[in-house]
Amino acid sequence: MSLGFQGFTAELAYHDLPEPVLAVLRRSLLDTLGVAAVGSQTQMAHAARRGAAAVFGPTASGTARVLMDGTPLSPAGAAMAGAFAVDSIDAHDGTSPCKGHAGSAVFPALFAILDMKKNLKGTDFATLLAIGYEVSYRAGLAQHATCPDYHTSGAWTAVGVAAAWARALKCDTDTIRHAAGIAEYHGPRSQMMRCIDHPTMLRDGVGWGAPTGVTAAFLAQAGFTGAPALTCEASETFWSDLGALWRLVEDTHYKPYPCCRWAHPAIDAAKELMAAHDLHHLDVAEVEIRTFHNATRLAGHAPQTPDEFAYSIAFPVAAMIVRGQLGAAELSPETLRDADILRISHATTLVDDPYLTKISEGKRWAQVAITLQDGRIVNAEPRTPRGDRDLPLSDAEISDKFHLFADPVLGDKRANDIEKLCNDFDSLSVTGLNKLCDLVLTTPDA
Repeated sequence: MSLGFQGFTAELAYHDLPEPVLAVLRRSLLDTLGVAAVGSQTQMAHAARRGAAAVFGPTASGTARVLMDGTPLSPAGAAMAGAFAVDSIDAHDGTSPCKGHAGSAVFPALFAILDMKKNLKGTDFATLLAIGYEVSYRAGLAQHATCPDYHTSGAWTAVGVAAAWARALKCDTDTIRHAAGIAEYHGPRSQMMRCIDHPTMLRDGVGWGAPTGVTAAFLAQAGFTGAPALTCEASETFWSDLGALWRLVEDTHYKPYPCCRWAHPAIDAAKELMAAHDLHHLDVAEVEIRTFHNATRLAGHAPQTPDEFAYSIAFPVAAMIVRGQLGAAELSPETLRDADILRISHATTLVDDPYLTKISEGKRWAQVAITLQDGRIVNAEPRTPRGDRDLPLSDAEISDKFHLFADPVLGDKRANDIEKLCNDFDSLSVTGLNKLCDLVLTTPDA
């Protein structure tokens, strides 16, 4: 694998994947499918599927079913609808150094490959996933280092998806290079802070990043030229150790809560303070959250939509104080009108802390203080969120999160069947992998 990212993409084999890489892919598969299950029920997912069907219906290149829905579309359409569905619930895996997410684009796009071809086995799937993640992460690092704007994940996952799809289409190294260049050029260079300041269904850009990558691979296969991808070829710093050091192992984090990760250290701190001091939410008078600058720009204290909930901080912290969890039930419209949660949310102050801003490069810091009705103040030390490598979620916690999201939508039996297949997906035969596809590429009530 000495030919740069295109040689890595063309030559990578399953036996090149270290066990830590496979462990991350297994966890991310299960985690993403849980998010996809509950995401498939959202208004955003329904609107995205209708839009994708209008633009990207079945084509001569083949069809693929939409994740957790089953609608047959073109591969690009299935990638789009599936990515929007996963992105509609802000609980999927991510990468802190890139300030974004790869799995929400990579998994829907690669399930479209599996469904279109129907002749791949677990080792093939694992290899394609490793390519999609690793190329995405490194393209994201290069982009953040060389561009003044903070772009959404769709901008760099388009490159990873294009590489993985080009490999699946058996393209040579030159064609892979052009596919990456096409995807980077046409990928959505959307500004992330715009959606944080004005939360809507735009989210993290992966709904366009995924189909852009798929389309780029087909264009390159047809002879369309697009090289070079500057994030892959003009930033050697981020590619020199490709295949030796795995960024997907070093950088992947998991989110215990369905909201922006910038809110997570405050949620963790509030949860621990409530438990440590045996508090009831009626004991709470006020909350102060000291955190880094961008986190203080998260949406207001009374979100009106799921999108505003996803990009808020005071409200999810208040929901944790009142409910003691942030699961599928907390994503319901009724939660947004919960008087107890709103009381605490409105009594929450966000403080832009210069020191926490300074140290929040690659990490996310917050400090929480709760003022009680009797005037006492309980404080938590400044902290970073659980789910990073230094504060990892256990396999049991990943499983619990999957069932918290998936069981109410899919039912216990189907969720259990999916979990069993995900836990060793890379050892599945063609028949076994197609069985997994049938479980996750059909409607929840199928």
